Amino acid sequence: MKKAIRILGLFMLIVAAVSFSSCSKDDDPTNNDFFAGTYKGKVSYNDGGSTNISTDNGSVFVTKIASGTKYNFSFSNSIPDLNGIEFENKGDNTLVMVGSTATSYIRIDNNELKILYLKDGKTWTANCTR
Repeated sequence: MKKAIRILGLFMLIVAAVSFSSCSKDDDPTNNDFFAGTYKGKVSYNDGGSTNISTDNGSVFVTKIASGTKYNFSFSNSIPDLNGIEFENKGDNTLVMVGSTATSYIRIDNNELKILYLKDGKTWTANCTR
């Protein structure tokens, strides 16, 4: 029984090591079927009313969802998430939000995340690196 527990423990350790190494800073969100990465830097949110959050030490956790073209953005500092944002490939290793305009865009690559997103009078911004 002890041998079985040791083998199971070793197997779990190997799975954990592979999981942590699979999302390195070199991973590119454009080339992976699955992508998850944290970008750190300046983030802000304004709901057009009483909520105004801004920090230079925030973070955004980015995940590519099953569709392959949509991403979720989870912000630190109690900033509401942005979910299901659709992207298209623009140039080498850069994703740009579908429907981007001069006043509303999200641009992501393996090193940098830039967000200026306006919806229903609310504004999200991010200028982050990985």
